[in-house]
Amino acid sequence: VFRAGMYRVLLVQCAGEENWVDSRTIYIGHKEPPPGTEAFIQQRFPDNRIVSSKYTFWNFIPKNLFEQFRRVANFYFLIIFLVQLIIDTPTSPITSGLPLFFVITVTAIKQGYEDWLRHKADNAVNRCPVHVVQHGKIVRKQSRKLRVGDVVLVKEDESFPCDLVLLSTSRDDGTCYVTTASLDGESSHKTYYAVQDTKAYNTEKEVDAIHATIECEQPQPDLYKFVGRINVYMGNESVARPLGSENLLLRGATLKNTSYIYAVAIYSGMETKMALNYQSKSQKRSAVEKSMNAYLLVYLCILISKAIINTALKYVWQADPNRDEPWYNHRTETERQRHLIRAFTDFLAFMVLFNYIIPVSMYVTVEMQKFLGSYFIMWDDEMMDEELGERAVVNTSDLNEELGQVEYVFTDKTGTLTENNMEFIECCVDGHVYVPQVICNGQVTDTTKEGWEREELFFRALCLCHTVQVKEEETVDGIKHGIHQGKSTSFYISSSPDEVALVEGMKRLGFTYLRLKDGQMEILNREDEIEKFELLEVLTFDSVRRRMSVIVKANTGELYLFCKGADSSIFPRVVSGKVDQIRARVEQNAVEGLRTLCVAYRHLSPEQYEEVCHLLSDAKLALQDRDRRLAEAYDLIEKDLILLGATAVEDRLQEKAADTIESLHKAGMKVWVLTGDKMETAAATCYASKLFRRSTQILELTTKRTEEQSLHDVLFDLSRTVLRHFSGDCTDYGLIIDGATLSAVMRPNQDDLNSGNYKEIFLEICRNCSAVLCCRMAPLQKAQIVKLIKASKEHPITLAVGDGANDVSMILEAHVGIGIMGKEGRQAVRNSDYAVPKFKHLKKMLLVHGHYYYIRISELVQYFFYKNVCFIFPQFLYQFFCGFSQQPLYDTAYLTLYNISFTSLPILLYSLIEQHINMDILKKDPTLYRDISKNSLLRWPIFIYWTILGVYDAIVMFFGAYFLFDNTTFTSNGQMFGNWTFGTLVFTVLVFTVTFKLALDTHYWTWINHFVIWGSLIFFVVFSLLWGGIIWPFLNYQRMYYVFMQMLSSGPAWLSIILLITASLLPDVLKKVIWRSLWPTTTERIQVSGETKTPATATRVSRRDANCADV
Repeated sequence: VFRAGMYRVLLVQCAGEENWVDSRTIYIGHKEPPPGTEAFIQQRFPDNRIVSSKYTFWNFIPKNLFEQFRRVANFYFLIIFLVQLIIDTPTSPITSGLPLFFVITVTAIKQGYEDWLRHKADNAVNRCPVHVVQHGKIVRKQSRKLRVGDVVLVKEDESFPCDLVLLSTSRDDGTCYVTTASLDGESSHKTYYAVQDTKAYNTEKEVDAIHATIECEQPQPDLYKFVGRINVYMGNESVARPLGSENLLLRGATLKNTSYIYAVAIYSGMETKMALNYQSKSQKRSAVEKSMNAYLLVYLCILISKAIINTALKYVWQADPNRDEPWYNHRTETERQRHLIRAFTDFLAFMVLFNYIIPVSMYVTVEMQKFLGSYFIMWDDEMMDEELGERAVVNTSDLNEELGQVEYVFTDKTGTLTENNMEFIECCVDGHVYVPQVICNGQVTDTTKEGWEREELFFRALCLCHTVQVKEEETVDGIKHGIHQGKSTSFYISSSPDEVALVEGMKRLGFTYLRLKDGQMEILNREDEIEKFELLEVLTFDSVRRRMSVIVKANTGELYLFCKGADSSIFPRVVSGKVDQIRARVEQNAVEGLRTLCVAYRHLSPEQYEEVCHLLSDAKLALQDRDRRLAEAYDLIEKDLILLGATAVEDRLQEKAADTIESLHKAGMKVWVLTGDKMETAAATCYASKLFRRSTQILELTTKRTEEQSLHDVLFDLSRTVLRHFSGDCTDYGLIIDGATLSAVMRPNQDDLNSGNYKEIFLEICRNCSAVLCCRMAPLQKAQIVKLIKASKEHPITLAVGDGANDVSMILEAHVGIGIMGKEGRQAVRNSDYAVPKFKHLKKMLLVHGHYYYIRISELVQYFFYKNVCFIFPQFLYQFFCGFSQQPLYDTAYLTLYNISFTSLPILLYSLIEQHINMDILKKDPTLYRDISKNSLLRWPIFIYWTILGVYDAIVMFFGAYFLFDNTTFTSNGQMFGNWTFGTLVFTVLVFTVTFKLALDTHYWTWINHFVIWGSLIFFVVFSLLWGGIIWPFLNYQRMYYVFMQMLSSGPAWLSIILLITASLLPDVLKKVIWRSLWPTTTERIQVSGETKTPATATRVSRRDANCADV
């Protein structure tokens, strides 16, 4: 179906099914195809303008307001403000309008400034000059004016202006080197290939003469996937060539070590893969935020209840004619009739009067606390890696407090627990072991001709079967490589550290890989002779096959397929070779924690090679299901292999990884290792990192065991074993499960009648194990495990940590995702909530920063609700003494500034710098983390206690002031106190009480605390003196004139303020003293004895709280 201006849609028949596949056709240089080949329909594509901004000058105000009022709290206060404007309410609209206006304005200014920066960055990118080939000449134009189909010239160290298909390069072999650091963080040089039929065109005129069209898929965000084909017209004939990700240069990547390239634009502007990856990740919400929202609902119900009670009591009060309006303001009979509308307006008026019980400023304070608090992680010098020069990174500050609530830690192994710094240890050829330091330079253990030939074939296989690039001495990204004792030498670069280790290992054993030039791979053998092999095909590695292959042609004309991969993917495809000896060596190396690979080969006849070429060509030219068809082709090609041998590479454990895992265990967290490695290798790493101890009883849930017993029986056996845990058995259990068995547990056979509760049994087993190792895991299975634990009945808080692209799915799935700045690129870092240079930094991030964040924000939330109950409950009580007339107790200025100025800064500062225990003690005694687990400081009993405390303080303030001045309401000059003086007295006691309450809760005092806490009280006094001591010309009433000074001139007022503050704070102080004496927590014990007790003694005390059931 063709339509001008729209995309082209192809109908493709595949596997008996009809599928509509979107594709686009690009005409290179905007040239029409030759007559009779295909219809020329010029399609419209977006320009190359990048728009990362959210707003324009015209839509900023309405769009920003719409987004802000989607928040429930903002919308609620807007409704209250409108009610105050529409009906006659007891308080001025300013009291709710000003705080709301302040919050909305500050947020709008912040978002507007951020968007202005985005506009500025967009303009810089969109106006960047690019070079385009037009009519055989180079034309300079702005990047935003680039169109799909334009042929672009890019020079060395320039970034690609859009997504391009490579046509030709300055190199004879049609390759170019690219770094994609800005896209995925990988700084290694990747090789890209020009189209075979256009790579010879190296000048503007030659490139302009290219006559071709490109058919490719519509834009999609996967950086590593591209499917297309190019039709090159030569006369009336056309040649079709496949296009894949190796031909696609992505916007934002940079050209390196290549003088220039010519390429054609295929995706532009917001359709480039970089732009399609702009969209933000799904929003994660912390447990504290959920508790906060639940508390808000409770307080909303309290607010509505108060309004209903007061409305009802008002009409009960007015039912008595003697209590109706005063004699000079009697109402008519019509007015006396109780209309529902009047009752509703009274209800709304009471809602307005009491609405301050829900604090709008709490949202702003929490946002500021999270944003400013996140800098403490980034500024922490102990979490900086000198070698990398990297600090911890905070990608989202919304989850700071969640770091203090983690119950399950899911970690990758390679690059996370280990250094991902590979060192070649040994290789095994036909059962004979070769160690570079011991046996090299031709000294071998097998002297037979056949053994010699197979050994050399093994070494050649490892020198040829890889994607390593060779660099001569040169500067790469500002760092000089290849200088050794004044001589220029080569060095290896690869996206996989394993491959570099293997090639360097072969170099130490006498076979040196030199280069790939003009399709020829060159090797220097032991006799210093250069051998050349023509590289015909590369069957790339993928995580599903877990192997890679190359097809090469020797000078003798012989065709070889060399294959290397995991033992589980090679052994089933082997038909001959010394399998038993090599398998035994592989298993022995795996037990020692070494990474193993197996190497195999097969001879190909010319006929077999033709068949292979046909299979691969058909799969590569497919526009639909190309990945599946390639996988099927690889499966058919990589068979009937002859096993040559195996390799062993060591990946050392990261510094302090074992100490970190041990600390996490003591803190009550369960650590799971999720890895793609084989079981023996992963288990050895787990023992080395102290995840498993020698006393740990290992339970296996693996394919090997399920082959001997049914899955049902194995699960129930393990379940019975761990249930002894509850009968006084303190055995420490560890579980090992592999990917295949996990799939069976997650998606059991439908015919199995007992399969329904497999997940529950599996979860029950896992709950009773201190550590779990999941090996042979696919990336998606890692996410499934995390999701399974998240959805279990306890709903524990999960944390996932990893360093590679294969860890991204579990990082996104977990409540908190942490990326390690490792050697497998920066995809994990880009997709994480937090990033740290090394695994060891996880200890301080959780045990110190997480602990502090949770303590601080839980106090902030509880304190905000407490001080607002203290603030508004006297107003509720006052209605019983003013005939439910909606008369406010406090002045408008006090209502407005209570949450904005008088009580906001002390709690904000507390929530930023409070340290209830010294951080050194938190690091040395991880069991203190248990005191705050499971959201313990925001549970309902504690919330109710704070609310009752607020109600008690409000009653003391109100009735204390009422009874103290019931008969002595005279100043020294005989004047009586009025209602504003009474309200000011209550408000003064209120401000001092809630501020002193926070001071009593503060453990970590600095000059800033003193300045803010006492400064806030001084500000209140100064403001009250000014507000009541000056005639304000812009106010039409002066009801507060001289009120505050008159109150302070009374001796009884001073006495009552001191008495009421003491009476309000006394119960909370007594409760703390009694509780700390009788039922102290571990934290409170440390606080009491922390100064006199050594950390070691403190640790012994705290461990009494940790029994074996917790572990």
